[in-house]
Amino acid sequence: MAHRSIDVYLNDHLAGATFGADLARQLEGRAEGTDFQPEMSRLAADIEADLDTLTGLMDRIGATRNPAKQVATWVAEKASRLKLTGVTSGNDELGTFLSIEALALGVEGKASLWTTLLEVRGHYPELASTDLDDLLRRAQRQRRVLRTERKAAARRALTTDGEG
Repeated sequence: MAHRSIDVYLNDHLAGATFGADLARQLEGRAEGTDFQPEMSRLAADIEADLDTLTGLMDRIGATRNPAKQVATWVAEKASRLKLTGVTSGNDELGTFLSIEALALGVEGKASLWTTLLEVRGHYPELASTDLDDLLRRAQRQRRVLRTERKAAARRALTTDGEG
């Protein structure tokens, strides 16, 4: 089945955004009762809003959804829980650190998405109603928050002997 290149590109980002939104909510739950909880709650809400923005943008552009990628994302997210919760290492702190690092990589990809769409928006009038500059600024704020927490999580996870 032939797809426009933009459809393939947006579906790849939809898969990542879906994974990221699920991971952000998991991290929010793990942050309960910590200093990071309020920031993680805001971050998770922002990431879900970004996912909603992306799906709305895909609808406006008329991008065909790839159900195989959606299923693969669901399976990958469920399988990743073993590693990203620390079950496989026996170290909860390591799981949290790896989760934050994975989410940070996802936010980096999302910033790339918004930057790319800024470059091609002249070819897609449907993008005119989307404030891509604001979305890029929000991704940059998300990166700063995750960078700070990733450093703290690395210290907790990588300077213990597997306890946590």
